[in-house]
Amino acid sequence: SKKKGLSFEEKRARMMEIFFETKDVFQLKDLEKIAPKEKGITSMSVKEILQSLVDDGMVDTDRIGTSNYFWAFPSKALHARKRKLEELESQFAESSQKKEALQKSIEKSKIGREDTAERVALLEELATLRQRKEQLKTEIDKYRECDPDVVEEMRQTNQVAKEAANRWTDNIFSIKSWAKRKFGFEESRIDKGFGIPEDLDYID
Repeated sequence: SKKKGLSFEEKRARMMEIFFETKDVFQLKDLEKIAPKEKGITSMSVKEILQSLVDDGMVDTDRIGTSNYFWAFPSKALHARKRKLEELESQFAESSQKKEALQKSIEKSKIGREDTAERVALLEELATLRQRKEQLKTEIDKYRECDPDVVEEMRQTNQVAKEAANRWTDNIFSIKSWAKRKFGFEESRIDKGFGIPEDLDYID
């Protein structure tokens, strides 16, 4: 069966073993040679693994001249783990306090909301009043046309429409008069030709 490759965390752990076991200082090119042979880490992934350890503060690095050197000692790793543990413990304590405060707040908010007969009756009355409110709102909407503001708005709209209709009627009469004078057409012929009702008149 095909051998399973190392996970990212396994590669990190094995890289740290190189530092802890040798207690030496290395350049990247040194680790790219040592890691594949001794720890089964491919040379192409050494740089990425090393950088992740540097970013996490587990491996130290410094530039001397034109070269970068890397090292890590067990004592520092131990201190780093202790700091991480203390940080997690602090976060846990803070979360516990928040949880306790929320629990107290919940218990406090329940006071006065116990399902007593009086409270149940009041909630039922509230539900009935809300339902009644919706019914009244529906009734009001039915009679909205009787609202003085709505009536006034309709009156103004009708007035504008009436004036526009009379304006067009006036235009039609003017064109009919012009056609009779210009071409000598009879009025009935003009009405028939253009589909003008015989009883066309202004709106009062």
